[in-house]
Amino acid sequence: MGFIIKLLFTAIAAAITAFVLPGVKLDGAVSALLLALVLALLNAIVRPILVLLTIPVTIFTLGLFLLVINAVIILLADYLLDGFQVNGFIWALIFSLILSVVTGVIDLIRGY
Repeated sequence: MGFIIKLLFTAIAAAITAFVLPGVKLDGAVSALLLALVLALLNAIVRPILVLLTIPVTIFTLGLFLLVINAVIILLADYLLDGFQVNGFIWALIFSLILSVVTGVIDLIRGY
């Protein structure tokens, strides 16, 4: 049940973030839910592989390269979903930063 609630909050946060950013377009509530689900799957499967492959670069940049990995995950979600569009790498980076902050605040409020 906690996973579904987190998925719903992530979908709401993604919809709000896409509404605020002009370089990101999300078609509706169903697209927001699908985006949250795809992001959860990509973060569970693809992200650990990318982190493992880029350990030297991540260490050299003191962890800042993880932001690039987050942006790549957003761009992969853009590629996989029809109802979600990001206009370039910079918008994906900004979207991932804002989405991380918003979901972090929501998790703090919920007590995770």
